[in-house]
Amino acid sequence: MKIFGVGMNYIQHNKELDGALYKPEEPVIFTKADSALLKDHKPFFIPDWSSRVDYEAELVVRICRLGKGIPVRFAHRYYDAMTVGIDFTARDLQEKARQKGLPWTICKGFDGSAVIGEWVEVEAIGEKEEGRDEKSGYHFHLDLNGQTVQQGNTVDMLYSIDELIAYISQFFTLKTGDLLFTGTPAGVGPVSIDDHLEGWLEDRKVLDFHCK
Repeated sequence: MKIFGVGMNYIQHNKELDGALYKPEEPVIFTKADSALLKDHKPFFIPDWSSRVDYEAELVVRICRLGKGIPVRFAHRYYDAMTVGIDFTARDLQEKARQKGLPWTICKGFDGSAVIGEWVEVEAIGEKEEGRDEKSGYHFHLDLNGQTVQQGNTVDMLYSIDELIAYISQFFTLKTGDLLFTGTPAGVGPVSIDDHLEGWLEDRKVLDFHCK
């Protein structure tokens, strides 16, 4: 199983991160180790080697078939379920890496940094059609200790789900069970011990866990 992440895929998040509205010339892709996966409502243990770990709520899609070099027009056939996930980021380490032009492997891929909620079949959300995510979008939001801190809709992505799948499949063979974190909207922030995070996909609560 491979876990793919996408950086800077919502323009307002790019502004809060870098102080400017911009679209990357091509999708910013990184990977997480399989040991980063955290599911089944298990708690997230904040690492003691980072001074600030930020939550980044994202729509996550599950790849359902083998594919390589997938055209955009066929990409909607390659995922069958969605959920809300958290791409935890050691922000202090990321800032150092960005300043030096170094990889994000440690700050993004450490153990437990890829949290996922319960899967919802795409057909259960709405009729799956080519381009549906561009037309009406899928809405998600994250609550931290009962307060909504992030809201996103796939219609606001700089690169759509289908475009991301087509792009990634140029370089990696996608396999059943691979996961794609599609990017985070504005509103990211640090977590603390005893924080309670809940994620919603449309009107379904799919994510619910605590920080330790």
